[in-house]
Amino acid sequence: MKDLPDPRGVRPATRIQAPPAAFGIDSLIALAVGMAIVACLYFASAVLIPITLAILLSFLVAPLVDALARLRLGHVASVFAAVLVSISVIGLLGTLIATQLTDLASGMPRYQATIQHKMDTVHSLTIGKLDRFAGAAGQALQRVTSEPPPVEPPRGGAATGTAHVPAAVPVEVRAPIPTPFELARRVLSPAISPLETAFIVFVVMIVILLQRDDLRDRAIRLFGSRDLHRTTTVMDEAAGRLSRYFVSQLGLNAGVGVVIGAGLFLIGVPSPILWGILAALLRLVPYVGIWISATLATALAAAVSPGWAMAIGSLALFATVELLVGQVVEPLLYGRSTGLSPFSVVVAAIFWSWIWGPIGLILSTPLTLCLLVLGRHVRRLEFLDVLLGDQPALTPVENFYQRALAGDPDEAIEQAEILLRDRSLSAYYDEVTIKGLQLAANDVERGSVTAAQLARIESTTNDLVEGLDGYEDEEPAPSVVEETWSEMSPIVPPHEPEATNNAVAVEAERPGDIAQPARSRVLCLPGRGPLDPLAATILLQLLGKHGFVSRTLPHEAVSRAAIERLDADDVDIVCLLYLQIDGIPSHLRYLVRRLRARLPHVHIVVGLWGAQDTGKWSADLQNAMGAECYAGSLREALLACRRIDSANEEAALAVANG
Repeated sequence: MKDLPDPRGVRPATRIQAPPAAFGIDSLIALAVGMAIVACLYFASAVLIPITLAILLSFLVAPLVDALARLRLGHVASVFAAVLVSISVIGLLGTLIATQLTDLASGMPRYQATIQHKMDTVHSLTIGKLDRFAGAAGQALQRVTSEPPPVEPPRGGAATGTAHVPAAVPVEVRAPIPTPFELARRVLSPAISPLETAFIVFVVMIVILLQRDDLRDRAIRLFGSRDLHRTTTVMDEAAGRLSRYFVSQLGLNAGVGVVIGAGLFLIGVPSPILWGILAALLRLVPYVGIWISATLATALAAAVSPGWAMAIGSLALFATVELLVGQVVEPLLYGRSTGLSPFSVVVAAIFWSWIWGPIGLILSTPLTLCLLVLGRHVRRLEFLDVLLGDQPALTPVENFYQRALAGDPDEAIEQAEILLRDRSLSAYYDEVTIKGLQLAANDVERGSVTAAQLARIESTTNDLVEGLDGYEDEEPAPSVVEETWSEMSPIVPPHEPEATNNAVAVEAERPGDIAQPARSRVLCLPGRGPLDPLAATILLQLLGKHGFVSRTLPHEAVSRAAIERLDADDVDIVCLLYLQIDGIPSHLRYLVRRLRARLPHVHIVVGLWGAQDTGKWSADLQNAMGAECYAGSLREALLACRRIDSANEEAALAVANG
């Protein structure tokens, strides 16, 4: 049951939004519309079930129609040939099931003695022991209690007060002998309704297959003529993926049925073809269908064999096949996930079985997949993707911030270790940690973060950095991209700066390309924000992994009163780090001037990760502040430090060579 890939688009960047308004008129209207839809599904089931079955069967038969059309049979001939093949397969399966049931029913008297013996054994081991225990307890209780004196019968004749009652005359009521017409009606009446439904389903399916293009165009005109791109995407994805789901599921279930039937034949269970067909059909019911067929086959094996070896073998066969198919074959065939969370599959099965009965139980997964596709493409139905999908409800950035607010570093480290499988340490810090700290800085600026929560954010982030100290900052080995029908949306890659006229240009390189030991000493200075020291701590760790000798000082160390006492004469590079800043504030400009006056020979790298236009920021910073480089990410800051270190080394060699 694995299906449906995630849309290939990138999820939008996380934004801080105002809290939603209270339950208003729009929510009431949406609730009323939802209730009306559910009521229509329930009360119009007699009409909707055949149409839905026809639509879903058309997805199953459509690949066969296309294959026949490629043989130049013509569209109409291909449709009728595909439908004829489908009817023949269904008739063959029905005949096999009826034949196997007849053979099984005729052989049941032979198993009566075995069944009775095992029932007696089970009864003696369970209820029999309870009966013996209750009898012993009753006898013990009777011995410790006094028995009441026997009641003597009344003296006198027994027939004194009775009168002679005449014997009742038996009356026998016989039904009239049914005519051949009435007998045929009694036999065929239970099958009339299913036959009518099947006839309607096949007629509607033929019409859908004949008019596929026209029906698609009409649906686009009706539901999405204003947004043809999105509507076409939704319909193509729903049709293509549902067709692939049905064909793959049909082939996989048929293979499971063949293996189960062959295994039961070797074990010796009667009617193995019946149990193979039932296993293939019942596997359409999510989670419980295969175990229903396993229970029935195991019960028959227990009734046939005098011992328990056949029953245990049958149960082991079902468990082994389902385990291999569910854990090995389906992930290889469908990818890692269906796109539906296990909880939503169970809830959907309950909902659709309540609405449409057993047919709804079988159709619950494909119908829910259709809702999931709508939720991923229609903005007003996005809640369906959140409720039904197996993607994380929170982005990695939001998850980190939520764990930091809750003070849970262990889960934050676990999430980081998962993401570090396919990205470097600096990439993880840029894409998750820094962005999460920016969310926290926004909330601190709005005053929505308490002192206790701020302390938990600082503690969790420090624990995270300490927990990831064992990872090297290098790109992981490239892995083969696996096609999957549902995967977590990738994290938005950091914005790469445009080429500017900085004194030290920042080029896009991998962190693994700059891992040689460095000579320069780096001083990391955080901004004035309460969370800027955390960014300095992260950069300090990364600089150490790239061979730099670095340290950090608080922001107060470069204030006007303390700048003259700054002990940084051995520093070659100063990195100023700000999580959030708007415009080019005067305090930053004067800070750069104070550093220039106190340390005239150092190179200054300014990291302003809240900027939106990197090219504009970089030019403004160079012109207004005189900093050598602007960095929009940790990786850019590392590259800038490496460039400066290389330039210093070349200058030292030139001086040494005279």
